[in-house]
Amino acid sequence: MPRRVGYKVTRPGRKADDPEIELPIAQDIRSEPGIPRRDNEVSYYAREFPLESVAEEQSASAQWALDVREEAAPETAELYREHAETITPIVEWLKTTGDQQPTTEPSGEDVSEVIRAKARELGYGEVGFTRFDRRYVYQAKRQYVRGELSTAICLAVEQDYVKSQEIPSLESESAHGEAHERQGELAKEMVEFIHSLGYRCQVWGPTWHFGPMIPLFVDAGLGQLGINGQLLSPHFGSRARLQVITTNAKLNLDAPVDYGIHKFCDLCQVCSMRCPGRAITPDKVWFRGVEKNKLVFKRCRPVMTRYSGCGVCIKVCPIQKYGMKPVMDHYIETGEVLGKSSPNLEGYTLPDKGYFAPGKLPRFDSDFFDMPLGRAEDWLVDRFKEKLESEDANGDGAKDKLWEEYRHDLERSLELKALPVDMGMDLGG
Repeated sequence: MPRRVGYKVTRPGRKADDPEIELPIAQDIRSEPGIPRRDNEVSYYAREFPLESVAEEQSASAQWALDVREEAAPETAELYREHAETITPIVEWLKTTGDQQPTTEPSGEDVSEVIRAKARELGYGEVGFTRFDRRYVYQAKRQYVRGELSTAICLAVEQDYVKSQEIPSLESESAHGEAHERQGELAKEMVEFIHSLGYRCQVWGPTWHFGPMIPLFVDAGLGQLGINGQLLSPHFGSRARLQVITTNAKLNLDAPVDYGIHKFCDLCQVCSMRCPGRAITPDKVWFRGVEKNKLVFKRCRPVMTRYSGCGVCIKVCPIQKYGMKPVMDHYIETGEVLGKSSPNLEGYTLPDKGYFAPGKLPRFDSDFFDMPLGRAEDWLVDRFKEKLESEDANGDGAKDKLWEEYRHDLERSLELKALPVDMGMDLGG
């Protein structure tokens, strides 16, 4: 049944020279600009329960992921090692950007459109400006954040479309890594350009992030949060790879936009229904002051580890597959979700289990999801205590041996926090 148009949103074209696009938003999926948020709750949780990255809070599973991937997906494990060699020097450079100095004196003029045009010229698909909201900084990263750089330049790079439709696969995960490496190249040119305008800046991403990027992109009007926990941007959907450059440049801030995604995702639900690990909750909850769908980490990472970073939730998103305009046009005309229930959108293949058509999901053995949870140091202490109380502690030198084993494992866990264990995961502090 056709839907009535509530309003229209105009956005820049996909590439710098492309014409603008006009997105019709149906009246029945209107919500509010950005995301439903209770700012007092966001502030409370940021103050009393600071955010921390998965690399810190779930570090116990890092070594597990390395070992399991080596056996279940050795080609992916090798791809990750190669990617780590490439991305590590980029990350080390990122860490220095906050200390680098501009190369001239600033004019004091608004440089918003100059920076936007440069970013688009370089190849960034989405560019927006917003206040750098420190409530979203990871606790372990607070020591690195330059407080005087109070404005965020939000930049999105497109992950290769064709390869991404092969998710989950070695080819698609290679495209993921290539997008990160491209971010590193573009960031160097952006930093040089911002310095030439007389301003300082600090780069966050790829791999080394101050915290979750999506809240800033939503505030900058570059998309909205999808059920799959990812930014759904107008041109790339969840295929956008995100990067933030904080700066003291004089910029005109953008505003959040209601693209209709908050309610449209509730109607769609394809990613939730097609997730191999059943890790995407279909119902929204209020969490840390934001209304959103929560992802279940313990059901997500085991699948990601064995199946090339998974990403089925990216592949089956109609906004990613077709773009926001075709999806919204189709919804206005028919009241239906473009591609829903079709093999073209929803079908995927897992290497050892075969093809899964719409309505079909893989089954896993009960021990598939057995994975250590929480911080590595806590998990290792608990395991050490268990071994001390077991028969393993009997005999000459047994306790000394257990102690050495514990020390070795603890040192290794600390090392892993600083290494890109997964291509899509942030590094620890």
